[in-house]
Amino acid sequence: MDITGYFASILIGISLGLIGGGGSILTVPVLVYLFTVDTVLATTYSLFIVGSTSLAGSISYFKKDLINFKTAMVFGVPSIVAVFLTRTYFLPAIPEHIASLGRLIITKSTLLLIFFAVLMVLASYSMIKKDKKKEGDQTKPINNFLVVIQGVITGIVTGLIGAGGGFLIIPALVNLLKLPMKVAIGTSLVIIAVNSLAGFAFSVGHASIHWSFLFTVTSIAIVGIFIGSFISTKIDSKKLKPAFGWFVLAMGIYIIIKETLLK
Repeated sequence: MDITGYFASILIGISLGLIGGGGSILTVPVLVYLFTVDTVLATTYSLFIVGSTSLAGSISYFKKDLINFKTAMVFGVPSIVAVFLTRTYFLPAIPEHIASLGRLIITKSTLLLIFFAVLMVLASYSMIKKDKKKEGDQTKPINNFLVVIQGVITGIVTGLIGAGGGFLIIPALVNLLKLPMKVAIGTSLVIIAVNSLAGFAFSVGHASIHWSFLFTVTSIAIVGIFIGSFISTKIDSKKLKPAFGWFVLAMGIYIIIKETLLK
């Protein structure tokens, strides 16, 4: 399973490099089901893996001047605040045993995985559906309040389950802040990196980190994102995105079934 897990780790990076957002949503399932890491600890590991991989992936966008740092600040500040509050107060407040429904015992880990799976299903929809427009409607005014709300929602998601939230960030940057798609992807990678690494910093004092394992998986994922970025110059990523979306959908449904019906 470890070999399969390391192979899956490179796929995480490749998917991030290919489609920009959504690839990191595979990180927690890989850690939990292939490496048998505790769910809460897996969200902490995921923050570091996703943050480091996204930071590495943003380098090529920075070189091409495809990152809007002002937008990253506007979107990122409320996100970081939400990540801090979620990791410091909300996540620790969730009890280990939540409820029993017949034979099904809902624990903290079960709740997080089901919530994660629901988000995977939602993320898959954004990947599968056909994009009717590439950029935001430039005639509509920018709604800063909605930007802040979206940033807070993204921060909560990042803090709870360790996913970067690219499937939430990119549509917001395109539709609310009117960024061109390539700039939105580059800016999204910066926001994901800052959010995730900040979340890891908020959590590291409360977790027992296996650093050699974490660095190994992260290094493999970083190699993957460079491979994905290279492949994206040879293959139209728009054709691969729906296929990846169907895979994420299948994974989300599998997790829901495994954590409810197969317990």
